[in-house]
Formats: sequence, C-alpha cells, structure tokens
Amino acid sequence: MTPDEPDRIIHADNLAVLPTLPDGGFTLIYLDPPFNTGRPQQRRSMRHVRVAEPEPEPEPEAATAPDTARPAASGTITGFAGRRYERIRGDLLRYDDRFDDYWGFLEPRLVEAWRLLADDGTLYLHLDYREAHYAKVLLDALFGRECFLNELIWAYDYGAKAKRKWPTKHDTILVYVKNPAAYWFDSTAVDREPYMAPGLVTPEKAELGKLPTDVWWHTIVSPTGREKTGYPTQKPEGILRRIVQASTREGDWVLDFFAGSGTTGAVAATLGRRFVLVDENPEAIAVMRARFANIEGVAFEEMRRD
Repeated sequence: MTPDEPDRIIHADNLAVLPTLPDGGFTLIYLDPPFNTGRPQQRRSMRHVRVAEPEPEPEPEAATAPDTARPAASGTITGFAGRRYERIRGDLLRYDDRFDDYWGFLEPRLVEAWRLLADDGTLYLHLDYREAHYAKVLLDALFGRECFLNELIWAYDYGAKAKRKWPTKHDTILVYVKNPAAYWFDSTAVDREPYMAPGLVTPEKAELGKLPTDVWWHTIVSPTGREKTGYPTQKPEGILRRIVQASTREGDWVLDFFAGSGTTGAVAATLGRRFVLVDENPEAIAVMRARFANIEGVAFEEMRRD
C-alpha cells in the first residue's frame, strides 16, 4: 500500500478481495467476524496429529527463513518450534453451533491475514466465549505460538441477565504478531485511564492516569450516543482507538475485512492512519456511506460477482 492510494471501502465477499491486496501491506488488521452463535448443528471433530519429521536435507545457498513461509489453509500446518501437524477430520459429533462450517469459513481468511500483515504488523481477532478458545488453537498453528502477544478481555456493563449461570459480560480479543522480534507497539501513544483506587497512588500518578491492562472496562455503544449508527454489531470507538494507537504509527495502513459499521476506518481516519474496509452486507455499506460522507478521499468500490 502506498501513500498516494485512497482510503477504500469495498462492497464484496472479503475472500474475493483479499488476494488482490499486496503482501505485507498492512501494519494492523482488526477482525470482528460473525460470532457463530448457538444454532444446533452437526460438525466434524478436528484434531491435529504430529507428523514425523523428515531427515534433514542440505540447505540451499539462499534458504528462506521458516517463519516467512506462508501458512496453508489445509493439510499440513507448521506450528510452534517448527513442528508439523496434519489436519484430520474425525467422527461426526453433535455440537451446539455450526463449528465446522464456521472454521471452514474463517480459516482461509486468517491465512490471507497472515500474508497481508507487514513484518512489524499485528492481528487483533475479536470473538466471544463461544469460539475464542478454538481460535487460539488455530492461530497458534497458523502464526506459531511464539507470535501470540495477548488475550484482551473487553468487559462491559450491558446485556445478558442470566439467572442460571454467570451472566456473560465480556468479549475476547486475541492478539498475534507477524514477527515477534519486530512488531510495532507503542504504549506511550495509548490514552491513559483513571486509577480504580486513586488514593493508593501519589497525586501525580492519579492525575496522569494509568495504562490499560489486558482487561478493558469499556461500555458498549450507547443507544442514544453520538457514535450510534444503528448497525447491530457496532463496536465502540474507544476500543478501536486503543488498538490503533498502540499498534500503528501515523500514516500506517489498517485493514478490516469484516467492517460492519466502519468503526475501524473512522478511528483510523481520526488518528491519521490509512485504511481499507471490506464488507459484503449492503446494509453495512449504506451505514458506512453515511458515516464517511464528510471525510474526504474515501473511495467506495463495488466488486462484481462472476
């Protein structure tokens, strides 16, 4: 991605768009995919079996470093410490979600995300409790466990009122880097927050505030607030602001290919970052057209189906 390209909002199936984008073009990829909520379905179980390592072969003169190899969407996967695993689908099992369909949908898109990240880039994958633990295993295999940076917990104060279990009041954001030796992270750029017990620190520290930890207490988008677009899965700007501040510099490119209401792009524009947003839903595109109407230099594109 080059500085003279426009910010883009693309109406298309993201899997059709991603191969057209350049390798290593984005410093930040934020993904908020559909959460795959509770429809009774069948799925095939999935397990990974360690593959015996072949005898080492003489290295060619210009060998490629193992961590730069593109991961595969199926078949053999190279995971932690270069260990290789073969995907094997087992017996049909009952499960309370469309697990197999969901990961068949998401996995090739995560493979593309790996390719599109710059060497100093970071992926933030936003899920809820239903799929976060499966995603961790999949991303460990695709990126390598050494590339896992954080599990962020976004805790909020609205929603579930269950009486027969603990009410669910959080989402999970998994954070992976392309290169654990080179990723960009600037904690000094992140907006600070008030201490929960300001009396336990000095007045100077209380006035300055503290850096957020890996647990983020932040309310949802207010139904009557200025941010509200009417899009049902809209995420608050405060969450995206922390992510963009920490993991990009001014002028860096940001990608969100489950763009929804366009919060990632709106925050990126406010902070002087460049962005590409993709969504297949015509309602999302309509919301983004209204949201970005007063922002100059944003190109809307339509990718036709074959």
